Amino acid sequence: AAAASSVRRYEPGARPSVGGRGCRCAGGGPRRAGKAAHAVFGPRSFGALAFAGARGTASPAARCSAATKGDTVGSPSLSLDLNDVRDALIRMEDSIIFAIIERTQFLRNQNVYESGGVNVPGFDVGGRQQSMVEYILRNTEQMHGQIRRYTSPDEHPFYPEDLPKLVLPPINYPSLLHPYGERININDQVMTLYFENLLPRITVDGDDGNYGSTALCDVNVLQTLSKRIHYGKYVAESKFNANPDLYEPLIKAKDEAGIMNLLTVESVERKVVRRVRNKACVFGQDIQDVMGTISISTEDVAQSKTKVEPERIARLYNDWIMPLNKQVQLEYLLHRLD
Repeated sequence: AAAASSVRRYEPGARPSVGGRGCRCAGGGPRRAGKAAHAVFGPRSFGALAFAGARGTASPAARCSAATKGDTVGSPSLSLDLNDVRDALIRMEDSIIFAIIERTQFLRNQNVYESGGVNVPGFDVGGRQQSMVEYILRNTEQMHGQIRRYTSPDEHPFYPEDLPKLVLPPINYPSLLHPYGERININDQVMTLYFENLLPRITVDGDDGNYGSTALCDVNVLQTLSKRIHYGKYVAESKFNANPDLYEPLIKAKDEAGIMNLLTVESVERKVVRRVRNKACVFGQDIQDVMGTISISTEDVAQSKTKVEPERIARLYNDWIMPLNKQVQLEYLLHRLD
């Protein structure tokens, strides 16, 4: 909140252009009919009301959020101060690693991900029975949506079209981002990342019958990954504010390669990957009542029994999380001057 007073605030106004690359944008990007596991993404949070009004129809998020008059409510993670942004990203590393460690205690349990694999009372409009993980994720978002989780600008639902009405008064958050940021949601890609790439690498094939626990862990990993990846909007705004003279010509020229070159600092990315690997080494070991020195060397980790393979977590960050985060940054900056 303190940082909000020192940066430019954006008030919802005329609806910006939509249909950006790489995201599901209201009125713009492609829609996948009949696939309940992937959402049709639209505007969220408070800026969505102005956009919905301009179009004459209520957006899905408008059913779950509304701007209120009065004092702005801040959050420790909602800041454009570079130190605050860095601290928030580091805390998210911890959350992701611990969530993955929790999931690794169970076998793959493929029935959790198949329609009809577990007889849950959830069906899409076409009559298809939802998988257990989809059913739990949808109902988790229903409950959290009622108590304002998705009115926070750093939270992104996987099924925004189904958000419920609030049961608590809405909150007015600081407008730190350009209104176009409300429209960026790549949770369909987060799902692909998790189910097709990460899950097969962190679990052992088999069935131990722990379906409910498995699905709850999956939901936790999905939500932590989503928050970390979409935080790229705050990273992008911070970088823009630090060097507007460098970014503005590239944005006006729609120079995606030039913008991405500015966003990429390889030395920082290598440092992040090393830190994540080291954390996975430490977090994945059992803590004894009397501890010696915890080794994070590749040789010692290979000989010890860890709950999660550190190199896999490092590759997850290097190959997926950071690229998707930069995709969000690029999408945001391309419309920063709209």
